[in-house]
Amino acid sequence: MCSHRDRIMGLKEYLSPDVAMLSDLRKILVTGGAGFIGSNFIRHILSVADVQVTNLDKLTEAGNLQNLSEVERSATLASRYRFVRGDIADAPLVGDLLAEGFDAIINFAAESHVDRSIESPEPFLRSNYFGTFTLLEAARKHGIKRFLQIGTDEVYGSAPEGHCFTEQSPLNPSSPYAASKAAADLLVLSYRTTYGLPVTIVRSTNNYGPHQFPEKLIPLMIANAVEGTPLPVYGDGLNVRDWIYVEDFCSAIVAVLSRGRLGEIYNVGQVALSTNLAVVEQLLSLLNKSRDLIEFVADRPGHDRRYAIDSRKLRQELGWEPRVSLREGLRRTVDWYVANWAWVEACRTGSYREYYDRHYCKREATLGKIRQASVTV
Repeated sequence: MCSHRDRIMGLKEYLSPDVAMLSDLRKILVTGGAGFIGSNFIRHILSVADVQVTNLDKLTEAGNLQNLSEVERSATLASRYRFVRGDIADAPLVGDLLAEGFDAIINFAAESHVDRSIESPEPFLRSNYFGTFTLLEAARKHGIKRFLQIGTDEVYGSAPEGHCFTEQSPLNPSSPYAASKAAADLLVLSYRTTYGLPVTIVRSTNNYGPHQFPEKLIPLMIANAVEGTPLPVYGDGLNVRDWIYVEDFCSAIVAVLSRGRLGEIYNVGQVALSTNLAVVEQLLSLLNKSRDLIEFVADRPGHDRRYAIDSRKLRQELGWEPRVSLREGLRRTVDWYVANWAWVEACRTGSYREYYDRHYCKREATLGKIRQASVTV
């Protein structure tokens, strides 16, 4: 596992004038900061900018305080970081917290797994939509200078071959997860139009990298490959995604936070389009494992075939560019999971095991129940 000093050295490639422009955003509330992207962002922003960060997280199955253990142990970072456990949909808690005075809110907090949203949509609506509403109301009351909503490219739906969605493309979400995020985005924009709230939205392609909860594609495949167990690939595996290394996404957030225009949406993409199957094959190659471990399983209901977004607006207006290629990012990710196997094992307990059993070991029965419920309704 790399040292804190090594990590700082590695972050030098992301230093830019954007950091200096955060001078009026010294006290930041990060929601969902114990999750994958949120924890990576907290480590990133604390390492490259002189800010105070409060992390508000409910600690659901994907939230893990171990993701920030190096921050809490660091003599230089710990004094500028604190954790508050709580739900963004808890209005009294959020109101009391914002009464302390914050310059910016970055809302990562979300239920994010599509399969879980198909099985049980209600938690996604509560967290992703109503939680965002609660934050917006508190931000309006307490005069927040910046409200940055972390969105997803899934709100656009499946992209036709040869087409990339821009920020002006219509929203066409396919899953309850994507629909809840689309609704939240629209609510955020309405608070700009109606109340003048200083909001911005970023919509990202698929993030990957260290600390991602192992029910998502890349860490799931790495974990199973390490153990020599089957790698469950949905359908024919030819669904196309654009993959971005999480550190690149964090640098894009800093650029938007510091210089992005208020009321605007910014797509964030690597333009590293690849099929799920090709990604899995690259992971097997990096781990020196046989392709025979791949097991094709019944596809996800309503599975979008292709995601592709146009991020020229972000690149041209703010000068941002990704630094890590898909090949290099996958290598770094594999190295991290292999070196941090105890973290993986600690995650794969309780609700994760139950989820894995339902969606992979008993996949046909689980999908059958979902279909039957749909027919009943």
